[in-house]
Amino acid sequence: MPGPVTLLDGGMGQELIRRIGVPPKPLWSTWVMMERPDLVEAVHREFVEAGAEVLTLNTYSATPRRLGRHGAADQFAALHGAAVAIAKRACIGAGRPVRLAGCLPPLENSYRPDLAVPEDTALTEFAELCAMQAPYVDLFIAETMAAKTEAVAATRAAAATGLPIWTALTVDDDDGTRLRSGEPVVEVAEAVVEAGASALLLNCSRPEAITAGLTHLAGFGVPFGAYANGFTGVVPLGPNQPVDVLKARLDLDPAAYADHVDGWIASGATVVGGCCEVGPAHIAEIARRLQPQAAL
Repeated sequence: MPGPVTLLDGGMGQELIRRIGVPPKPLWSTWVMMERPDLVEAVHREFVEAGAEVLTLNTYSATPRRLGRHGAADQFAALHGAAVAIAKRACIGAGRPVRLAGCLPPLENSYRPDLAVPEDTALTEFAELCAMQAPYVDLFIAETMAAKTEAVAATRAAAATGLPIWTALTVDDDDGTRLRSGEPVVEVAEAVVEAGASALLLNCSRPEAITAGLTHLAGFGVPFGAYANGFTGVVPLGPNQPVDVLKARLDLDPAAYADHVDGWIASGATVVGGCCEVGPAHIAEIARRLQPQAAL
């Protein structure tokens, strides 16, 4: 395997759904952060114990646009402050460095390139997210970017802070060489590198699709990698539709998922991890296979 490899965490949301014991509602992941911070901290901590070297803040749904849609815009600062405090507590006692990544998600909805915010507006809104998170994180991950305009805006906003920005694109589950918008991975990768991306990733798509698209990230002079989901597939989610409409695959246990990751690393990936339905046990299996490689 080419090395060294940086190991990300896995999917926070699906782990919380399993542990909270009630069906998720809109903004449930922000609600649980305020009402049950112990659950969020426990998941973060388990990812660290599994071997993750980077934790991503649990602020995926805490964009001003999404919060405002549910009358919770006034909770923006409090939610980000809670996310930072919870993640930092989870790192205590790790006995090794663990980096915090700021989270720049789709501003409106996941898997909906048709709802992507125009680039100028998106740049302003991503800059607001960056300003809130930048003092407390080591890097940013712009993740699950389904359209070029939003990916470029998120990258530009994060790059302006001076922190590294790793831009993660979500690809079509049937054609991993294209984003969910239909735009070619190569075209979008080139645009985000020009915008300041310091690493290129594919995420929140089936691992088979990611395998097909991953080599299209090579050749841009920056590290590349991937973190897949464990869904059977995704459907375009409505503005108030919870993620529990998506179904988990039964064939992606830790060993099977790590087999996919092994292939990505063999193809040159140096940043790997997991997204939705990829839990601490999956990350632990990847970490076991990476030994004795040292982290970046």
